[in-house]
Amino acid sequence: MVYIRAKKVKSDQYLYLVKSTWDSKKNTSKQEIVKYLGKASDVLKEDIPPEYRNDPKVLSTLAKFNPTDIKKREEVITKTKQQLYKKLTEGDIHASMLVYEDYVKMFRITDFFDKILRPVMYKIGDDWKTGKISIATEHVASNSAQTLVKIIMDQVTRIVNKKKILICVPLGEEHHLGCDVLETYLSIKGFKVYNIGTAIPTESVINFINNNRPDVVLISITLEDNIVAGQRLVKKIKEQFDIPILVGGFAVQGERIPKFDAIIVTNPTLDEIPKIIKTA
Repeated sequence: MVYIRAKKVKSDQYLYLVKSTWDSKKNTSKQEIVKYLGKASDVLKEDIPPEYRNDPKVLSTLAKFNPTDIKKREEVITKTKQQLYKKLTEGDIHASMLVYEDYVKMFRITDFFDKILRPVMYKIGDDWKTGKISIATEHVASNSAQTLVKIIMDQVTRIVNKKKILICVPLGEEHHLGCDVLETYLSIKGFKVYNIGTAIPTESVINFINNNRPDVVLISITLEDNIVAGQRLVKKIKEQFDIPILVGGFAVQGERIPKFDAIIVTNPTLDEIPKIIKTA
């Protein structure tokens, strides 16, 4: 059984998705947090994991928190995703930027990445796989999205703290939009970010770590074909450095998560990333 638990901090309510399970040894039920959902007024149905999204108790609890605002926000998000999909697949960066600017007038920048850009890029990838769009259109959309993120990045005022983060991909991985999004968000949060982004030889990554001494390494893997290369990269880093390594990306979001000698980050929101880095 799952349900939503609310916790009040100062004047705001924060929601957690909780699962109740039976402890046969203690002969009692216990509660496990499935996911931290965030500030109650910001939580939408799509923030709930798919397997619990239509649970009547979950939906009933969500409806208690500003139902009118939630419905309005969901309508805006749906419309914005449709607009961004169209503009990115057309290669219209200027119009894509206008979609972004309109959205962040009402919502947070991190919401744009989590609730708009990420699902749009997943849909573009799925539509290419199923033949709904051509490979050329997929490339146009990906390149446009990367340019969009870079423009947003240039608008952000960075306040750097002492934490240094290296973001990279394994050899063979050509998708680096996730790296660019992470760079933008973590820079907003004050981290010093090194974004290698494009695939380079493993030895070059090792040399970079040796010269710059990052506090944490984030490895992004989009395609399953690159999981083995990612495992090799993690192994090489571990052989030479005692440094936390986080592995994330679309390739490690499925039901069967591959093994890494690292921390696997499965489908987190951007707001959860700094907390994961802190505890790594």
